[in-house]
Amino acid sequence: MTKSIDEILAPKPAARLRIYAWTPNDPPAAYIGLIKVGQTTLSDVNARIRQSQGQMQQRYTLHIDAVAERDDGTVFRDADVRQRLIDKGFENVAIGASREWMRCTHADVATAITELRTGLKLTGTHHETFPMRREQAAAVQATHAYFVSRWAEDMHAVPRFLWNAKMRFGKTFTTYQLAKRLGAKRVLVVTFKPAVEDAWRADLDNHADFDCWQYLSKSSVSDPTTVSSKKPLVYFGSFQDLLGSDLFGNIKPKNEWLHKVKWDLVVFDEYHFGAWRDTAKELFEGEEDAVARKELGYAKDLAEVNDDLAVLSESETEFLPIATRAYLYLSGTPFKALATGEFIEEQIFNWTYTDEQRAKEDFAAGKPDAWNPYAALPQMRLLTYKMPDELLAIASSGEFDEFDLNAFFEATGRGDKARFTHKRDVQKWLEIIRGGYTPNTIEHLKTGSRPPFPYSDIRLLPYLQHAFWFLPDVAACHAMANLLAEKHNTFWHEYKVVVAAGAEAGIGLKALEPVRKAIGSGFDTKTITLSCGKLTTGVTVPQWSSMLMLRNLKSPETYFQAAFRVQSPWSIKNPNGDDPNAEQILKPVCFVFDFAPTRALRQLSDYAIGLSPGEANPENAVRDLVSFLPVLAYDGANMTQIDAGGILDIAMAGTSATLLARKWESALLVNVDNDTLRRIMDNADAMAAVERIEGWRSLGDNVIETIINKSERVKELKKKAKDGQLTKKEKDELTAEEKEYKSKRKLVQEKLIKFATRIPAFMYLTDFRENTLQDVITRLEPDLFLAVTGLTVKDFHLLVNLKVFNTEQMNQAVFAFRRYEDASLRYTGIESHEGLTHIGLYDTVVARD
Repeated sequence: MTKSIDEILAPKPAARLRIYAWTPNDPPAAYIGLIKVGQTTLSDVNARIRQSQGQMQQRYTLHIDAVAERDDGTVFRDADVRQRLIDKGFENVAIGASREWMRCTHADVATAITELRTGLKLTGTHHETFPMRREQAAAVQATHAYFVSRWAEDMHAVPRFLWNAKMRFGKTFTTYQLAKRLGAKRVLVVTFKPAVEDAWRADLDNHADFDCWQYLSKSSVSDPTTVSSKKPLVYFGSFQDLLGSDLFGNIKPKNEWLHKVKWDLVVFDEYHFGAWRDTAKELFEGEEDAVARKELGYAKDLAEVNDDLAVLSESETEFLPIATRAYLYLSGTPFKALATGEFIEEQIFNWTYTDEQRAKEDFAAGKPDAWNPYAALPQMRLLTYKMPDELLAIASSGEFDEFDLNAFFEATGRGDKARFTHKRDVQKWLEIIRGGYTPNTIEHLKTGSRPPFPYSDIRLLPYLQHAFWFLPDVAACHAMANLLAEKHNTFWHEYKVVVAAGAEAGIGLKALEPVRKAIGSGFDTKTITLSCGKLTTGVTVPQWSSMLMLRNLKSPETYFQAAFRVQSPWSIKNPNGDDPNAEQILKPVCFVFDFAPTRALRQLSDYAIGLSPGEANPENAVRDLVSFLPVLAYDGANMTQIDAGGILDIAMAGTSATLLARKWESALLVNVDNDTLRRIMDNADAMAAVERIEGWRSLGDNVIETIINKSERVKELKKKAKDGQLTKKEKDELTAEEKEYKSKRKLVQEKLIKFATRIPAFMYLTDFRENTLQDVITRLEPDLFLAVTGLTVKDFHLLVNLKVFNTEQMNQAVFAFRRYEDASLRYTGIESHEGLTHIGLYDTVVARD
C-alpha cells in the first residue's frame, strides 16, 4: 500500500515513561500507611491517576513524578521499583486485582528510583540526587584549587580557606561535596552552636552522593574508635565539649581519640561566633541564665581559648591540638576576619545577601518559566521610625541624642511582677506602631500623608501575623508580655505572646518548641515572640516575617545575624497535590522595623562595607546592598526611601568627631600576629624603623624576638599540658611565659596604634582633598610627616608593605571623616570645597558624586 507523505514523515512520538507515587488524602483503614507506585507514558501523570481511579474518584497527593530512565539511557518500570522495595524488606500489598501498593514512605520510593537510575544500592533513604548550584560548585572549585596549589608548594602545608556565605547558601551540603572532591576519609566539624547538628546530619543521611558515609557525634551510640576506616567518617562536635577538660586540665578521656586521628579536613562552623566572642556576648548579654551561658560557650575552661583567639592568625593548634591536612571556615558575617587580613583574597569565597538576591533576579529574567531555586528566599526591607520628641526626651543618649532603646524599654522584676520603668511611654509606643497616637494623627492630617506604621498599614499587617520582638533583657520581655495582656490593650489580645527569654524558656532548641506550638501551621494563628537573645541564631521559623528591633546592638554582625532570622523561606511544596515540583511562595519579602534610625542606618552602612572589604568607595558598597534591601525612613512627618548617599550622610552625621577619631585608635588598624612580627624581625630596615617610633625603646631590647620565642614556648608547653606531661615547675613557667608574651604583644600593639593616631593630623593640616592621604604623606608633605611622626616616608612605606598597617581600615576611617565633615557643614548651609569632583582616601581616590 502506498503511504502518504505525511505518513512517511510521521512525527516521532514524544512519550516518555514516568514513574509516579501517590497516597489518598482520606484513606480507608485498609489503605493507611500505603503508597501506590505506578507508571505511565502520558505527559499528564494526574490524568493517568484519575483514569485508574475510575468512577471511585478520590482526593490524593502526588508525591513522585519522575522519568523512568537510567543514566545509561535504558529504562526501568514500576515493577522494578516495587521489586527493589520488596528486596529492601517493604511489604507489597494486594488490594483487589492491584499489586501496585507498597507499605513504605515516599522517601523510600524515591530512594529505590535513585538506585535503579544510578545503579547504586543505597543505605537508609539516600534518595536526593540534586546537583550543586552554580555558586556551590564555584566554592568547591576555588577551595580545592587553593588547597592543591598550597600542597604543590609544600606537601606539609595546612591551608586555610574561608567561605563568607550567608545562611541558605547550603554550607553543609557544599562542605560534604568539598570533602568528597578531596577524597577525605575523616572530617571533623566543630561549632560553637550545637543546635545546628540536625542540618549537618540531614544532608549526609538523605543525599545519594554520601551513601555509606558514617556520621557520629557526642550523642552517637557507636564507638568512634571502632568504625570502619574504609568508609568516610564525619564527626560533629562543639567547642564546649571538645575543649572541655578534667579537674587536672587534661583532655576528657572520651575525647582522647580525636587527638590521635589524622583528620583530612577540619571545619569551623559559624566561625564568627567563636573567634569574635564579643558578638556572641552581645547577642546573649540580656540572658540571665548561667546554664544557658555555659551551654552557649561561656564555660570557664573556654576563657583562655577566647583570649588566644583575640590575636588574629594564631595557629589553630594552640586551642584545638589536632592533626589535619586542611581547615575550612564557615561564616555569614566574618567581617573582622576580612577587615584584618586574616584571610587573603585567594583564601576567600564570598556569597552574600546581595549575591543571592541578584541570582534570584537574574534567574527569573533568564528562565521565567523554570523553577527558580532562589525564588523562596525573601527580599528584606528596612523601615526606620523617628520617635516623637516627648519620647526622645525620655530615653536619649550620646552627642546627637539618639533614641536609646535599652533605656526606653528598661524594666525590673520577673514573671507577673515585671514592669517597665517608663510604662506610660511604652504604652504610647504601642499606640504609635498601631498608627493611633493622637499627636501623630494631627500631624498626618496637616501633611496629608499617613506613613506605614507596622501594625496599622494593611500592606504590612499580613507580614506581622508572626513577628519577632527583640528586647534588651529578660525583664523587658516579661514586662512587654504583661503590658500586652492588660485589659485595655484589646488589639494585642488577638496575638499569642510567647516569652522566649530566661531559664524557664529552655536552652537552645528547647526554647523553640513553645514557639512552634503557638504558630502551628501559621495560617490560623497570630503570634509575637519576645526574646533578648534566644532563637536569634541557628534556628529556622519559616512563618516569622517581621522583626522589631527594640534593643541597642553595637555590631553589624550581631544586628544582621538576628535580622536574617526573618529571611527564612516560607513556601508550600506541591500545593495542589498534583505536582511535586510546584512551589507556592508565601513570603516574597520580609521586614525589619527599627526605632533608632541613625543607629540602624549606621549598622546598615557598616554591614554593606563589611560585605565588600575590597571596595574602594564605601558608597558603592552601600548602593549595592540597598538595591536589594530598600530602606524607608519616617522623619516624624513623611516616609521616604533613602539612597546610598543619604544613608551614609545620616550614619556619619549621627556620630561625632570624637567617635571618628576612635577609628584611628582601633586594634584593627595594625597587625601584631607572629607572622607579621617575623616579617619585621627578618628585615633590618623595618626593625630600625619601628625602633624610631616614639616610646618603642621603652619596651626593652629584642621585644619582637621575645614575643615570638615565648609564644612558641607557650605553644610547646600547652601541647605537653594536653598530654598530661607538665611538671609543677613547667606549669608555673607556662603561666608566667603566657602572661609575659601577651603583655608584650599588647604593648607593641599600643605603640603602633599610637603612631597610627598621628596620621589623621594630615586631614587637618593639609587641604589636598583630591589626593590620597598616602600621596599627601609621601609626595606633598614628606617633611611634615617626619616632623609629626618621627618616621621617614621610606620607613612608612616599608611597614605598610609588610602589612603592619591595615590600609583597608585606614580607607574607611578617612572616608568616614570626609563624609562626616561634608554632611555636618552641609546641614549648616555651607558647601565645603565647592566644585570638588573627587575625594582622596588613604590610598585610593573615589568620585565625590
